[in-house]
Amino acid sequence: QVQLVESGGGLVQAGGSLRLSCAVSGNIFEINTMDWYRQAPGLQRELVANINTRDSTYYADSVKGRFTISRDDAKNTVYLQMNSLKPEDTGVYYCHADVGSWFTNYWGQGTQVTVSS
Repeated sequence: QVQLVESGGGLVQAGGSLRLSCAVSGNIFEINTMDWYRQAPGLQRELVANINTRDSTYYADSVKGRFTISRDDAKNTVYLQMNSLKPEDTGVYYCHADVGSWFTNYWGQGTQVTVSS
């Protein structure tokens, strides 16, 4: 079992920045990859960025150069630094982990990010 708790969402003007945090607890040593997804109203949830155990990262084309995913193993926390935010970045951001040899999925409760124009 893994528990994920997101924080750091809010309302920001276009061009601004936010840093999301995902606090991880439980069976953290079996986590394969940590991801940030987002879901805008009326749209499907989409992968924004992820980081694996070797610190390899992936970014969606829409956020490359603006978002940075990182983790602090001492704090069991994964971050998503979001800069140069755009209104189209608005949505609920979810932390996700796949765990163990069965790649079991775990999700956080989500945190709302709203970017005003």
